[in-house]
Amino acid sequence: MGEQFNWDYTAYPGYKKYPHLFKPIQLGKLTIPNRIKYAATEENLNGRDGFVTDAGVAYLRERARGVVGGICTMQGVYMDEKRQGQGYVGQAAAWDDKFIPGLKRLADAIHEEGAIAAYQLMHCGRVGAIETEYCQGPSAVPQRLRIFRPVEEMSKEDIEQCIKEHVEATRRGLEAGFDIIEISGIVGYLLSNFISSYTNRRTDEYGGDIRGRMRFGVELIKEVRKICGDNIPVGIRLCAEELLDDVGGNTPEESMITYEMSEEAGVDYLSVTAGWQESILPVISRDVPQGSWLYLAKRAKEHVKVPISMAYRLFNPELPHKAIEDGELDIWEMCRPMIADPLKPKKILEGREEDVRPCVACQVCLSRLFRDAPVTCYINPVCAHEWDPKYQIQPAEIKKNIMIVGAGPGGLECAYVAAQRGHEVHVYDKRGELGGAIIEASKAPYGDDELYGVVEFHKAQCEKAGVNFHLGTEVTADLIGEEMPDSVVLATGANYIKGKAPGFDRANVVSVLDVLSGTIEVGDKVAVWGNRKPGIGVSLFLAKQGKKVTIVGSERRLGKDVNPSFRWRYGAYLRENKIMTYNDCDIEEITDDGVTIITYDGYRFSVKADTVVCAERKANESLQDAVREEGIELFVIGDALVPRSLSSAVHDGYRIGIRI
Repeated sequence: MGEQFNWDYTAYPGYKKYPHLFKPIQLGKLTIPNRIKYAATEENLNGRDGFVTDAGVAYLRERARGVVGGICTMQGVYMDEKRQGQGYVGQAAAWDDKFIPGLKRLADAIHEEGAIAAYQLMHCGRVGAIETEYCQGPSAVPQRLRIFRPVEEMSKEDIEQCIKEHVEATRRGLEAGFDIIEISGIVGYLLSNFISSYTNRRTDEYGGDIRGRMRFGVELIKEVRKICGDNIPVGIRLCAEELLDDVGGNTPEESMITYEMSEEAGVDYLSVTAGWQESILPVISRDVPQGSWLYLAKRAKEHVKVPISMAYRLFNPELPHKAIEDGELDIWEMCRPMIADPLKPKKILEGREEDVRPCVACQVCLSRLFRDAPVTCYINPVCAHEWDPKYQIQPAEIKKNIMIVGAGPGGLECAYVAAQRGHEVHVYDKRGELGGAIIEASKAPYGDDELYGVVEFHKAQCEKAGVNFHLGTEVTADLIGEEMPDSVVLATGANYIKGKAPGFDRANVVSVLDVLSGTIEVGDKVAVWGNRKPGIGVSLFLAKQGKKVTIVGSERRLGKDVNPSFRWRYGAYLRENKIMTYNDCDIEEITDDGVTIITYDGYRFSVKADTVVCAERKANESLQDAVREEGIELFVIGDALVPRSLSSAVHDGYRIGIRI
């Protein structure tokens, strides 16, 4: 590793605030300078042939820079030439020596940033075989999720071959220069398939009770341990709770036995995880309160003596810091928080927590991987573009006076980026506060309050960049003519509209923004017009207050603008709160008693409602003509262009900010 780096954290503000995060720890014979680890994630940035790319190296280098001497783990490699263990189209391969030079590029990039390089072995089992017709598993248990391949039961020869492939891939990782070898046995990957009573129905020595089901894992650990010797730490990621009770998964007690057996087999640390991709309970999305899974780390500490690490829903550094202080955790892992901000630990160490771009736990990164696309981040426009100079903030060739209309996330993102490039930036908003529609969106339940962290981040960046704010100021054509900026960016958001059917002019027809802001009261029975995210959010908001809510929307599918990895959670919460949804429908009339609904095929029925909430929106096109008439350079971003999402607004803002 990078011996030239002497990591002394004691002079930094973050060390004084979080001393337990920045103290060394021993993994086997290797001393790690701090307690921070970037947890491996697949980013789909490597070639379809398994070779490492410039994009993949740049992505990992930035995360290595962020852990300030801690552990940076590369994405898991697949190890078989037949590609049955491959789970992602852009996954790196390690089934032949020809891949060693590319793997060395990754290890070198990590070391050049002064971090510890960890290398992960990952046979994806029943959630793998992305390029083949079937996947491998201990037993041919049918898939619960239809996107995955049929399962073919492994013979003993297959098992022996698989272990051999792990050993050979380990050798290649060591030759490439990695410092730590990590075995991945989580979320439905092959090792977890053998361990679980849900997917392992074998009657030979690799099945039966938990000790039989763990036999494959023990043999794997021992063989990897042999080639690593005493000097290279070996770790393993295992589920502490599978959350598969509905299909006969392991008990928590059985999971702890696998931890004990892993320690006996020779691992130097254990990474605690929860849930499978087939679990019906949420694990890492924002509807799970932060710190919810720490009890699993504490339980693991009671069963094994080796260090314990964990990543799940530990975004706030106070949580892992206290857990380490209390002896319930040893290493703070981060995955999605460092997709959102690869320099998060570095900023924490430097006392710049206000500069951390917050992950909003939306799972866009996950949904991209499941759809064979390169990873992107909902909130970080540079994610997966670290290699591309066009995505970097460069000084402007011509300094301009820029007027940005709208202080929502899109406008603020554009503002601070443009200001950092040297432009004079003025942000106007008719409201007296920053945030735009996120102010109201963050009022929705099930973790949506975390969305407001984006506004706090943008406010800090704008203030540091010297952005000028004009709040409580409505921009008009006259004001544009008076100011005559060089460029205008319209980030005015969307207008929440009323329908054209009879009754939409009634006093009891209100806007979703007014409801979420609490400026109006609604009746006990509410009809929400619009079945996209705003309609879902306000419906859950009202249902939590005891209101009887009905959603009516013209989209054929609920939550069309919600990413698929999160949409199923909303469906569950709507059912839990007894919210009736009518998709592919419209409101034909609003009457004294409620609303008349018409289906796509003309069927009509009535629903009682005291209040109708309008959650449909269209782009706010005001001021565009005024800007054009003055001959001023014009940009339109976010919902003002097309009503979409917070992510679209932020990405629009960044892209305009770096090019204006």
